[in-house]
Parts: sequence; structure tokens; C-alpha cells
Amino acid sequence: MKVLVTAGPTHEPIDPVRFIGNHSSGKMGIAIAEEFAKQGNEVTLIKGATNLNPTNPSIKQIKLQTAAEMFDACAQYFQAADVIVFAAAVADYTPKFPSATKIKKKEEEFSIELVKTKDIAAELGKQKRENQIIVGFALETNNEEAHAKEKLEKKNFDFIVLNSMRDEGAGFQTDTNKITIIDREGNVTKFELKEKTEVAKDIVGYVSKIVKSK
Repeated sequence: MKVLVTAGPTHEPIDPVRFIGNHSSGKMGIAIAEEFAKQGNEVTLIKGATNLNPTNPSIKQIKLQTAAEMFDACAQYFQAADVIVFAAAVADYTPKFPSATKIKKKEEEFSIELVKTKDIAAELGKQKRENQIIVGFALETNNEEAHAKEKLEKKNFDFIVLNSMRDEGAGFQTDTNKITIIDREGNVTKFELKEKTEVAKDIVGYVSKIVKSK
């Protein structure tokens, strides 16, 4: 299969030396790309602002920084992909007027006007072909399953991978993760805390199960 995976954070520039970002390391998305490639699939990894790299030389990497760049790259490769895994932590907002020069510290208070970024998964989900499989991620802090199910429907995912910031050892900047998979049929499958390389096997295995059922 042709597989498209996104990973890592985006950095939205405030000026040439500062940005808005998040704590994503890209480890989960990279592990998923590695597992798909290990199983013989043709993998394209669209990677945000992380210094981590996959070890499998067959993985095609596209490196970028901003949400706008990630949208353009995903749009370019989306239609050709059989499986798309949106694992990147894309910024929801970006500075409306980034400065071309470094902003100096002058005023006691400083405000930045922000505008929404394009919702990559939602926009491309509208273009989903019948045989495409789209996997999304939801990192939540409260009402986790309710928020994940809402995102599943809104973005036309086949299943969503939920993790909670309330679970120790899960989320950003860790080598482990604890996930729950929710699919379109309403099935909820909970997994124990595992290394992200093992979590990747669970996610890829769930994709394979859907492929076999079609």
C-alpha cells in the first residue's frame, strides 16, 4: 500500500527567532511510519519541526515547519495514498502578522493577533475516496472519549487513536503511550501502556484488519 503519515509539531513564526509551537516530539508518527515500511509498504512521512528521523531508508521524508506548509504537502500526496495517518500535532492558530525582524522587548504588555490554521484532516477528509483509510489522533485532557468521537465523525476518520494527558507515561515527549482506538462502528478498544514502537504495531494492525474487511 501507499501510506502517508504526518508527524511532529508545527512551528508558527512570530518573528525570525520566535514561534508558537507545542511539545510534540514526533516519536509516535515516526514509529508508525517505520512499522508500515517494515511491513513492505511505500511510506511518505511528512514531518514537522522535529530533529528525529526514521531509520528505514525506504521512507520518503518531507521536512517542513508551518501548518500551511503541512497542508500543502498533505494535499499533494493525499489522493495517491491508500492509507493516511494524521499523527502530527498541527498548530490550531498562527500569527496573523509575523514580524520580518526580531521584536524588541519594549512595552510592559505585548499582544499577538492569531488566525486559525486550515484543519488539514477535516479538509482532506472531504476528499476521501471509498477505499481510502484515514486514521486520526486525539490528545485530550477531559471528556476524552466524547471529544474523540466528535472528531472521528467531523473529520471522516475510519478510526481515531485517543490518548489522554491524564495518563502517566502517555502523550508528548515520552517513549511510551497508552491509547484507545475508536472506530466508525462504535467499537472502543483500550490498550495498556507500551513503548511507542509497540503502539505503532497495534495501530498498523488495526489498519490491516480494516483492509482485510473491505
